[in-house]
Parts: sequence; C-alpha cells; structure tokens
Amino acid sequence: MHALTTPTMIEPDLLMLAYRSGIFPMSDSRDDPEIFWIEPRLRAILPLDGFHLSHSLARTLRRGRFSVTCNTAFSEVMDACAAPRQVREDSDDEGGSWISHRIQASYEHLHALGHAHSVEVWQDDREGRRELVGGLYGVGFDRVFCGESMFSRRTDSSKVALAWLVAALRRAGATLLDCQFMTPHLASLGAVEMPQKRYLTLLREAQLTVGASTGAGLGKAGAAAEGASEGAALGLPAAFAGLFAELPEGADSSSPGKVIAQLLTQTS
Repeated sequence: MHALTTPTMIEPDLLMLAYRSGIFPMSDSRDDPEIFWIEPRLRAILPLDGFHLSHSLARTLRRGRFSVTCNTAFSEVMDACAAPRQVREDSDDEGGSWISHRIQASYEHLHALGHAHSVEVWQDDREGRRELVGGLYGVGFDRVFCGESMFSRRTDSSKVALAWLVAALRRAGATLLDCQFMTPHLASLGAVEMPQKRYLTLLREAQLTVGASTGAGLGKAGAAAEGASEGAALGLPAAFAGLFAELPEGADSSSPGKVIAQLLTQTS
C-alpha cells in the first residue's frame, strides 16, 4: 500500500504574481500533478454596475430561500466545484475537473493567507439541518476579484452566490470582477467578453490605486504571506459582513435577501 502524500503546492508568491499578470493555472484532471498556465485570447468580465438581476432571481432573493455566508466553508466549496459533472450523452466533455488536488491545496493555502475567498449558499433540509447547496470561490487583491469556479445543487443557488458577491465587491470598492471564460450562464447575468489586451489594461488600472476602504478589510492572515501580501488583499470578508451597515432608506434589514435585491436593483 502506498502512503498518502501531500500535493506539492504552488507557491503563493507565484500564484499572486500570475493573477496580477492576468494568468491562472489549470490541470487536465483531478489527479494530474502537473499544471499549465492559461492566458486566454478572449476574457470574460462581469461589470459590477452591469449585473443582470432578472425578475425570477430578484424574487428568489426576496423570498429568503437560502442563507449566504462568506469564507465559512472554503474547502467544501472547492470540493463541490471539483466534483464530476453530469454531461449530455452526445457531448465530448468527460465531466472531469481542471481543479487538481495540487491546485486545491494551493488555493486552500492562499485562503489561509487571506487572498482566496468563498461565498457559500445554504438551505435547510427536511430535518432542519443546514446543507451546502451552492457557492463560488476566487482570488482577491487590490480592487480585483478573479472568480475561479462555482457550483449549484438547487435552482438559482449559484446565481444567488454571485449576486451577494457583486454586492460585497461594490461595497469593498472593487472595480474588476474577472470571470475568465465566457459561458451562456455568465452572459445571462451580464458578463461581457473582451480581448486579453483590454483586460490587462483594466487589471493594471485596478491595481494602481488602492483606497482606504479596501485596506480596511485586511486581516492578520492577509499580512502573513511574504511577497504574496505585496499591494493589498481585497477586503471582501469585511465588506460582506458590513453589507447592511449603510442600508438604503426603507430597506428591510430583517430580510438580507430583500436588501441584496434592492441594492442590485438600483443599478441593474
């Protein structure tokens, strides 16, 4: 019997340098120890003032079917994103994952250092137990959030996660939400596609000036990584927790979903 080994992690300095340069890693399969670096010819972003809040999604938010948290189940979100997917019989997609064990270990380390974040969507089951039914994760720095992957086990659960992320990013002072590759799902939510050269311009601009509102969200862990902590960590957790500190007039603070719907409706 072979002893279990811990995957060799990608150094956090190297990971953060890649993201700051518009590059990110992928693998060919869950068990692949190798990684390759991706710089797409076309890049998808979701303008933070252009999120498309459909009537059905707004209704889901207002009804409060789900509860949403930030950074409470990072590893579980990555596990769900890496799980095999159902594919059509006529598809060439084998349903595998580009999130290898090595990549997951690397992002879990980055999360511990305060540079990777997750948004979790929960729903109570019939016995009243809280179940993770949707979520997303990504890397944050300066005024940038690079979304890596999302999953959904209930209708609209990943959309709810993204809606909360957009609201929190606005409050954190972010200016760029990177979605990497365009999909019909992202397009329906307002994502747009652009040449990589244009994306790199936006990426540089988002790193040039980091205001006090972003720096205020730094935790102790965010300063722990030498090199990776150059610049500033994105204050997403603090912004997420403080979403209701400055509610619009007349907002119902007893229903977080209603608050998020109202915040997003103002610019959708």
